[in-house]
Amino acid sequence: MLFISLIILSSIDFKAFDTPNDDGTSITLMWQSDENFQLFEIYRSETADGFFEKIGEVEGVECTYRDVNLKPGSSYYYKILGKKEGITVSSQVEGPVKAIVQYFNLSRLPMAVCIIILFSAIIYYITRAKKRGKLFIRKIPALNAIEEAIGRATEMGKPVLYVPGIMDIDDPQTIASMSILSRVAEKTAEYGTPLYVPTSRSMAMTMAQQVVKESATRVGRPDWYNPDNIRYITDDQFAYVSAVDGIMVREKPATNLYLGTFYAESLILAETGHSTGAVQIAGTAMPDQLPFFVAACDYTLLGEELYAASAYLSQEPVQLGSLKGQDFGKLIFITVIVIGVLSQLFKWQFFINLFNVE
Repeated sequence: MLFISLIILSSIDFKAFDTPNDDGTSITLMWQSDENFQLFEIYRSETADGFFEKIGEVEGVECTYRDVNLKPGSSYYYKILGKKEGITVSSQVEGPVKAIVQYFNLSRLPMAVCIIILFSAIIYYITRAKKRGKLFIRKIPALNAIEEAIGRATEMGKPVLYVPGIMDIDDPQTIASMSILSRVAEKTAEYGTPLYVPTSRSMAMTMAQQVVKESATRVGRPDWYNPDNIRYITDDQFAYVSAVDGIMVREKPATNLYLGTFYAESLILAETGHSTGAVQIAGTAMPDQLPFFVAACDYTLLGEELYAASAYLSQEPVQLGSLKGQDFGKLIFITVIVIGVLSQLFKWQFFINLFNVE
């Protein structure tokens, strides 16, 4: 049986254009046809009358194709063959089309505007804090309770235990914890209260020793500093927890502070501290561990309050301004998200065009 394939020039509405907002290495092809083709084959050539090389094919229900990995600035010609039941229909040749580099991705313009507003807000609030002094930050009960808890340990003649989490100093929560440790060390040095800081990372131990030493010197009590109280235990998670629990049972600290990154060991630490009768203040940005701290500790810093603690305690203008500016930026981001969702729900064409530049 002999099948004859016919090539027919048809009025397929075919367009080829540079892909917007890309790095200049792709060209987008779009077409429409009244025929129900089973398959479309895409051909490309570098000259209008040259050899057209097949570069891909798509199912008949598709009407777009993106030619990628092209040379920026080079010209290309395209044509499409639609096929069904032994019949081949060819489109006109489209070109020349150049792949052009776009240095700015306009589809991300709303994000760029939000970032500019965020940085402007941070700079504004930092400048305002330097000129006018303190900025208002809502009270965080857990931070207000730290000084009272240290005072309680001093009155009882017992030490303070500070656990900075189980991660190294490259973890943001550990860095935030070290900032709080600085303030805790100042108060304990001022009151002459022993401070124990067991760590699970050697670099965290070195940083903690330096922070505590500087804090003691800052309040005029360099003789109070004892490097033996700031020890490296082990990198192993549960071996570290066992050692810390041993310190709680032997030394009976009156105040336990858990501030940093915690995982499964959070409940073990908090339960042991609760059994010894210590006042416990915890803080972490790990959502899975917050319920355990809330249940077993007297006060808990929830999520981002851990990062805000340093600015809250120090009242330093740069940190305060950064904190206020970031809060303002979050409000802007939430507003943009809400407008984007509503524009899709209610078909507000202006906002749809704004958030979908392409």
